[in-house]
Amino acid sequence: MRDDIIWELRSDKVRELIKSSQRLDGRALYEYRPIKIETDFSKNAHGSCRVVLGETDVIAGVKMDVAEPYPDTPDEGSITVGVEFMPMASPVFEPGPPDQNATELARVVDRCIRESKAIDFKKLCIEEGEKAWFVFIDIYVANDSGNLFDASSLAALGALLNTKIPKLEDDKIVKDEFVGKLEVAKRPLLTTFAKINGKLLLDPAIAEEKAMDARISIGTTEEKLMSALQKGGPGSFTQAEIEQCIDLAFEKSAELRKLLKVE
Repeated sequence: MRDDIIWELRSDKVRELIKSSQRLDGRALYEYRPIKIETDFSKNAHGSCRVVLGETDVIAGVKMDVAEPYPDTPDEGSITVGVEFMPMASPVFEPGPPDQNATELARVVDRCIRESKAIDFKKLCIEEGEKAWFVFIDIYVANDSGNLFDASSLAALGALLNTKIPKLEDDKIVKDEFVGKLEVAKRPLLTTFAKINGKLLLDPAIAEEKAMDARISIGTTEEKLMSALQKGGPGSFTQAEIEQCIDLAFEKSAELRKLLKVE
């Protein structure tokens, strides 16, 4: 009960500040929190990345495995994105199967990557109709302080960019031996905005998420193409607001790519 009262008071403060285009942490409306990125830190994953966005902490690991292609795409591999909300990350996260929020996050990150054609699935084919590489992207939320969409998207892309393809011998993966890096043709990223009291802001922190009327996440590539769009919350956006968010998404995602040292 006490926590609910504290969050309610913080939300009231967020709504009051936004009237004069101010934010609780002093940021500008279209400014990200400080970002730290660490890549290739896991000895067991084929690719890995940790992103700390403000106090939001997300880890992504990639494992590649060989499996039979899907019947409708016999000459293609694929990707699979999974998300786990670790109970220590938030008082509201519980052990057990992914809830609807974790499922939504996984699907939006998957869509952002898949629809951008960042990975050519045909190049993952080993033997048509028999064997193909499948890329498993596992995302673990270690601390939720808001905007899991952008943090997870950035971590997933960072992990993919340093993923190595394992060596195969007699259809079995050879441990700690690789034949090259996974080819990632594009750099798709999500950029998330919240709407509070009629104003838009980038990268909502947890208190802003609790105060927001609506949320929109936009997936873009460096070629200024959209690959995903997800709206959340009970509120709505005007066409002009959506267009503004899209323009800002292209601009802000370019800033994020520079942090990954890719253009």
